[in-house]
Amino acid sequence: MSAWGSCKARTLYRALMNMGWSLKREAKGSHRVLERGGYPDYTFAFHDGDEIGPRMLARVAKHTGLKPEHL
Repeated sequence: MSAWGSCKARTLYRALMNMGWSLKREAKGSHRVLERGGYPDYTFAFHDGDEIGPRMLARVAKHTGLKPEHL
């Protein structure tokens, strides 16, 4: 069983901002490029209302250092 549940993209984005990620630039459409020291840039490509499932949250966590308690 996964430690990840599901959440809305706006909740995920807010959690990343609270972790120290910042908006580097906003690309076309819903793509936002985030930056944080010690990590490569991460392209956040979700609309605010999208439901993000456990598998995608685990993938995001692998690239950003996100943990279930951050949500």
